[in-house]
Amino acid sequence: MSRIVIADSTCLIGLSKIGKLEILHQLFEEIVIPHAVYHEVVNLGAGRSGAEEVKHATWIKVQHVQNELAVQTLRLTLGHGESEAIILASETKADFIILDDWRARKTATSLSLNVVGTVGVLARAEQKKLISSLSDILEELRKVGFRLPKT
Repeated sequence: MSRIVIADSTCLIGLSKIGKLEILHQLFEEIVIPHAVYHEVVNLGAGRSGAEEVKHATWIKVQHVQNELAVQTLRLTLGHGESEAIILASETKADFIILDDWRARKTATSLSLNVVGTVGVLARAEQKKLISSLSDILEELRKVGFRLPKT
């Protein structure tokens, strides 16, 4: 099993839409999300995919960000959830941060954070035999409107 990860809302919502949120719990020891991500998924997303799943996932920890000034600086170019996720990953020295937005990924990489996207998470799940076919899961994501990187 692998380490502590910080997750942004895109991965949580995408995996929830296809009934695969539990993969995160199977792959990683600890999943942490900042309050802004929880708010985006559970409160703003009430009634949509991911809201109830994240709300009831006792294995997802919600944590406060300490450096609000750094968050505000990142918010000049990124969303609130992404900004808090990046700063929280830096503060907690997380092993990985799960981000799909290219600007957020670029920012996280510039801060020397280890970035993985939803596709990378699913590739790990396939390696660990948690899913049988990465291509089938990616097709499921496409069908529910998840934007995948161009190959």
